[in-house]
Amino acid sequence: MSKLPASYRFVDLSDYGRPVAKRIAQSFQYTKVNAIHVTWMFIVAGLAAIASIYFHQYRWALLFLLLKSTLDAADGELARLKKQPSYTGRYFDSIADIVLNAAIFYTLFLNVATPWWMAALAFVGMQLQGTLYNYYYVILRNQVDGDLTSQIFETSTPTALPGEKQATVTLLYRCYRILYGGFDAVIYRLDPSAPEGKILPKYLMTAVSTFGLGFQLAAIGLLLVLGFQAYIIPFFMAYTGMILVFILLRKRIGRNV
Repeated sequence: MSKLPASYRFVDLSDYGRPVAKRIAQSFQYTKVNAIHVTWMFIVAGLAAIASIYFHQYRWALLFLLLKSTLDAADGELARLKKQPSYTGRYFDSIADIVLNAAIFYTLFLNVATPWWMAALAFVGMQLQGTLYNYYYVILRNQVDGDLTSQIFETSTPTALPGEKQATVTLLYRCYRILYGGFDAVIYRLDPSAPEGKILPKYLMTAVSTFGLGFQLAAIGLLLVLGFQAYIIPFFMAYTGMILVFILLRKRIGRNV
């Protein structure tokens, strides 16, 4: 199930695992397995990737990173198939992502002779990249009546949906705000007019999708396998500069359309 109407779909370079994710979700549709269970599966895959990086088993690391990305898509697909949307799943998924991302960069820091502050900046850069991609993607979905499970601005605790507990939603929302609030604020400060802007062209959304988590994890895995592990942290630091490029392009398109 796509998050966008057919006429607005773009080539999402971070969403390569979607076809397999759909098959995984379909295999669980009529079982007791729910989206939260699949989220736990991608956490296990992420931990296996981190262990593989630590022990220099880079081919396994690539495999587990790709599996993690695929399962990350499968949990949402399963929630939609079962018609069981939940804020619990939405926030738990995001919290798991950022914790695993931090662990990946910490492991890279341990394995490569790189100052800790460079690893920290690379992690922050990775999160800012992902935040810009999600910001533009959620705006697009809102503009064209696409999937609305995510909101442009997460500013208040949502009311629990049927089947979930309000206390759990409140706790996870607060954790989400602590972990993501700063990144959201920075991106909004850089491009506050985006929600009122024109619908972004497909080519720009495809370009911005290189900031998506799936693409980022695939890039890490490929660089490891190719023997360029020492360049991963500098790459994410440098590629963060593309945030300003994409924002300037977005603003220019908004003026010219």
